[in-house]
Amino acid sequence: MEFLTPIASFALPATVLLLLTLLVMRLRQRQSGRRNAAPSEALDTVAGWPPEPVRVLSVTERQAHELLKRAMPGYLVLAQVPLARFIRVPSRRSYGDWLQRVGSLSADLLLCDSGSRVLAMIDVRAAQDTERSRRRHDRMGRVLKAAGIQVFVWREGELPSLSHVRSSMAALLGAPSQGAKVVASRPMPLIPVPEMAEILAEGDRAALEAEFDASMEPVPSAFFEDLESASAR
Repeated sequence: MEFLTPIASFALPATVLLLLTLLVMRLRQRQSGRRNAAPSEALDTVAGWPPEPVRVLSVTERQAHELLKRAMPGYLVLAQVPLARFIRVPSRRSYGDWLQRVGSLSADLLLCDSGSRVLAMIDVRAAQDTERSRRRHDRMGRVLKAAGIQVFVWREGELPSLSHVRSSMAALLGAPSQGAKVVASRPMPLIPVPEMAEILAEGDRAALEAEFDASMEPVPSAFFEDLESASAR
C-alpha cells in the first residue's frame, strides 16, 4: 500500500494533463475548421481586398454602346448587366448552382424599350475567341435563346455601320420576340472611318495611344468564374 500511494499520486496529475491536452487539441481543431469554413469572417472587406477603380467598358464596348444609341434613338441601352438581373428561373432546383453556371455572367449591351423590357442583347466579342471563351458565350446564348431574347454578335474591329444596325434592329422589332434565334457572327458592312471618328470619344483616343493604362481596363465578365475553376483544379 505504501508503494501504490506514490503511483496513484503521480497518475492523477498525468491524467489531468492528458485531458487538458486533448481539450486544447479539440479547441484548435474547431478554430481551424471555422477559419476554413468562413475565411471572409476573419478578414476585413477593405483590408483583405484593397479596392481599385477600373472602367466599366472596354474601348470596343464603348464604341459599340455609342453606335447602338445612335442607331436606336428613343430606346434604352444598358451595358454589362448580369443575367441574373433580367432572367428569372424556376426555384425547383438550386438557384445558387444556376447563378454559378451562367447567372453571374454579364450581357455586354442590352437594347430595351422605354419600359426596360429587354429586346435584344449585343455580344461584343474579341477578334479571336479562346475555346473557353467560346463555350462560355455559347452557354449564355443558349440561355437567352430559351428566354426568347435575340443575340447579335459584334466582333472587335468589325463593328457594323449605323445603317446596318438600324435595318437589323428594325427587322427584329417587326418580328415576334418568342423563339428568336441566335444570330451567328458573319461578315457585315463595316462602320466607315469618318463615322467611327465621331463615335470614338475623346477619352477613348487617349486609351488607344501609347500612354494607354491597361490597369484601368474593365474586369472581364468571366474573371471570377476563371478563378473558381483554377481553384478547383
